[in-house]
Amino acid sequence: MAASVPGTAGPKSWKRSCYHSHGCSVEHLRTWRREREAALRSARRLQQLFSKRHLCEDTSSDGEVAMDSETTALLSEEEVSQLLRKIQRGTEDRTVSMHLLRRGLQHREIQQKFIRLEGSMSLLIGLFTSNLANLQMDAACCLHELSLSTDPAVVEACLPATSYLLTYLSGHSVALVELCLYTLGNLVVEMKAVKKHLLPQGIIPVLASCIQSPHVAIQEGVGYVLSQLLQSKEAADEIIPLVLESTLPQHMLHLVCSRLEDGIGTAVECAWGLHYIICSQVNNSLLISQRTVPSLVQLLLELSSLIATTSVEGLELLICPVVRCIGNLLAEDKTDNNELLIKEECLLKALFVFIQRFLPKHTFVVSECLWLMNNLTVSSTTSCSALLSLELFPYMLKLLCSYQVISLLVLTVLCNIAAKGTAYCEMLHQKAVLPSLVNILVVSDVEVVGQDLELLHLIFLHWPKAATDFVNHSGLYALQQHQDNLHLQERVKALIQTASRLTAVPQNDSFGTESVHFTSLQS
Repeated sequence: MAASVPGTAGPKSWKRSCYHSHGCSVEHLRTWRREREAALRSARRLQQLFSKRHLCEDTSSDGEVAMDSETTALLSEEEVSQLLRKIQRGTEDRTVSMHLLRRGLQHREIQQKFIRLEGSMSLLIGLFTSNLANLQMDAACCLHELSLSTDPAVVEACLPATSYLLTYLSGHSVALVELCLYTLGNLVVEMKAVKKHLLPQGIIPVLASCIQSPHVAIQEGVGYVLSQLLQSKEAADEIIPLVLESTLPQHMLHLVCSRLEDGIGTAVECAWGLHYIICSQVNNSLLISQRTVPSLVQLLLELSSLIATTSVEGLELLICPVVRCIGNLLAEDKTDNNELLIKEECLLKALFVFIQRFLPKHTFVVSECLWLMNNLTVSSTTSCSALLSLELFPYMLKLLCSYQVISLLVLTVLCNIAAKGTAYCEMLHQKAVLPSLVNILVVSDVEVVGQDLELLHLIFLHWPKAATDFVNHSGLYALQQHQDNLHLQERVKALIQTASRLTAVPQNDSFGTESVHFTSLQS
């Protein structure tokens, strides 16, 4: 579920953002990184794809299922019509006919034949609204099979049924309510008309009521419908404002943070729903005022302490959206992080627990944790100091030799630290980052090397004494390997000149001004 990390800017935009004709400044670097982070959040949101869920289970044996599947797939339009007549007449074999119809509707060809028959959907809706519980469930299962279709004509044919599906969400049958929820969730992703039809009929207030059900199956179903609705293109304008006006966000947050022993599905669905709301940036100040950040941080702290002993499976599926929610709220310009300060070190420790637990099997969790570290350190000196003081910092340096995406993210976090100034660059030097940075220069990935060059620039800018160690670790030789790379040669040339100049003067000399440093980069 993790999205790939967009690449760093090309050489022209990198120079324009970081090496302005009037010299480079730390603020330019921060602005550039903020732009990149915004692009990343957008990409993650767009790459989270819709899904459809098949809820109905068949109690037939494997042999019977295979036989039914082969038979129903070959039904002609006349045979489908005969099935409908048997069902309508209410003969003794109505149950068998309903079963065959449902099996048939699992096939695209039969779905198309079914909706072409006059009165077919009216009959199915009539059965769905009948007083006979078994018949009603059979009809609901048929509607559910139709909802799984990606054929616009089939979805449009289901439109008249959506009002009844919504009505039965207030019913007493847990199984029927659950089935109606997943059928609606499947339908809303295919056509804007479905959402347009349901919003005026009050689907948001109905979901706000359903989510308070004591039944886990219904809670998870509500979470699924919300996650489908909230990631639609029109959500920010038409859906999320309604959700924020309701009690749904508070209930979603509560379900994310509790009752994991009853199954993780509900928490995962609601966490993704919160993520889509936050990405919309409609009214994140409201979510912040509802203490969303400290609640989710507390959840991560609890999960990090339980992860070695818990029997709950799939925790990585929950950690991913929860970390995204925290990271994106922290990235808000108007976010007040003061409420988080006392737990920053604890949160960083928790993120390291997840990184160690899920690498290399679930690298997407590692990426998410590093992006949260990025958003913590980009504006907080407290987080930078906490990260440098952790005994786990050497482990972070080891991640530089990991996957490309992970190496890039670790370098980004280190850049945030280095951008804080002299004291932080001195600490990075004391933590022996230079050998790792020289090793990174021997890799061939342009993005990783480019980020490495930015970090070296910041360290040399704020702590010029590091240049000696850099040269002693064959840093100049490593830089020279990239002199012919069109994407890197300008920056490589500047750093070679800088390192050479710094090691040619006494160590107690000052570095000079930023504008002097980058005169070599003027074209």
